[in-house]
Amino acid sequence: MGDQLRPDWSGRLTRAWQQAAAANRAALIVSTPTNLLYLCGFAGSQGVLVLSANARWLMLDGRYDQATREAIAAGDVGPVEVRTVPSRFDQALADVCASLPAGEIAFEGDHVTVSTLKAWQTAIPAREFAGTSGLIEKLRIVKDAYELRAIRRACRLTSDVAGHLSSWVAEGRTERQVASDIDAALARAGCTSLAFPTIVASGPNSAHPHARPTDRRLTKGDLVVLDFGGVLDGYCGDLTRMAGVGQIEANARSLVDAVRSAQAAAIAAVRAGSLGSDVDAAARHVLTSKGWGDAFVHATGHGLGLDVHEAPRLGRDTASPVRLDAGMVCTIEPGAYVEGLGGARLEDDVLVTAEGCEVLTEAPIELLIV
Repeated sequence: MGDQLRPDWSGRLTRAWQQAAAANRAALIVSTPTNLLYLCGFAGSQGVLVLSANARWLMLDGRYDQATREAIAAGDVGPVEVRTVPSRFDQALADVCASLPAGEIAFEGDHVTVSTLKAWQTAIPAREFAGTSGLIEKLRIVKDAYELRAIRRACRLTSDVAGHLSSWVAEGRTERQVASDIDAALARAGCTSLAFPTIVASGPNSAHPHARPTDRRLTKGDLVVLDFGGVLDGYCGDLTRMAGVGQIEANARSLVDAVRSAQAAAIAAVRAGSLGSDVDAAARHVLTSKGWGDAFVHATGHGLGLDVHEAPRLGRDTASPVRLDAGMVCTIEPGAYVEGLGGARLEDDVLVTAEGCEVLTEAPIELLIV
């Protein structure tokens, strides 16, 4: 694999320390698996990265030691120095922190458990610990060229699977059977995992935004929500389409049409400089004007990348507005849910640009009648 197909590990590590650096700060501890993957490419289940002005120590136990050293030599893991943890991470941290200059130790306050922090404080009593919030996540919001290439591929594979929904969605089949077929198709397409548990929600279940597949059989007149996504090279695709079983009543068709119009309005509102709340308002205005405003119970979208749900959030929060920047990737997924009638949601992934946005998921969006 050529260097141009690898992330800029060194740049990411440098920017992370620049974000964390403060006059009285000696180091930053990163322990969240997704953030470790982003910063240096380490994909194991447990590791601790210690960043300082002059050090990039990746602390690992024996399960990952040799393989990670080989990956560093091959360029598949970033320029970090592996430090083997013989037994306990808290004691190993104490050993490396002893060689750091004076100052507090920053850590990921949103993710580190109370018990873990207490263990660090007990092992390193001479240091002050300072929690940070969203420090690495802020770096991840705008995607670089490597990330966009990976996300495009994940979206393309997810879209290809969506093009075959008519092969699996049929009267008499259970939600679980349809979900299983979608999952198998994502695996055959080359996805390494699911971005999240696939949602197939039919009839009354479609009125629940995050329903899980059951043994309910698809029945004439059902609306069916189909929400799924695949992961490729660590990055997620996320897409939702709607199906109807046989003849759909007029109110149900009106609901789906309103959601489709709301999604189109939201996509049209996406561009660098816009607020996330403006995008949400565009979708909400359409649904309200068509009489379905009270049925829209979630945000219009969210960021997409290594996590299927990450910053920014495209919701009604105007107290802490999120301004969109070119290079952000977001879902646009308005929905409306009515007990006794059913629910509808349509979702696509978009790349924010200076002029507007580029839709990354390309699959038929019309109501699929089976």
